[in-house]
Amino acid sequence: MASQLPPEVERAAHLVVDMLRAESAKYLPKERQPEIRLEDATIVQVIDPANGLPGYEGTWRNPLNERVGRLVFNSDGSYYAEYDLVCRHPRDPRFFVEAVTVWGRGGKISGEPRLIPMV
Repeated sequence: MASQLPPEVERAAHLVVDMLRAESAKYLPKERQPEIRLEDATIVQVIDPANGLPGYEGTWRNPLNERVGRLVFNSDGSYYAEYDLVCRHPRDPRFFVEAVTVWGRGGKISGEPRLIPMV
């Protein structure tokens, strides 16, 4: 499906995937990093109910068919993605890294971990 995305959405999708990989590299050693690939996501076109324009949503699943990540490309050009890591924070023992998240619009992109306090 990625090859059927409009060119501007496909460019953003590759940027998002690269950023998810970069974010995951901050929290997991190379041998434990997930293989985040755009072609492994199932992407469908959706219609934004506010304006009737197309957007896209994607899902990554593991071999047990559990969702481990998702992508959202909104009709206004904004996007959001997340990918589960489920690991201890490598530098701060007070936290557990549930997932990495990425968001932005156009070429402006940000990312951060989604943290859960250790108990």
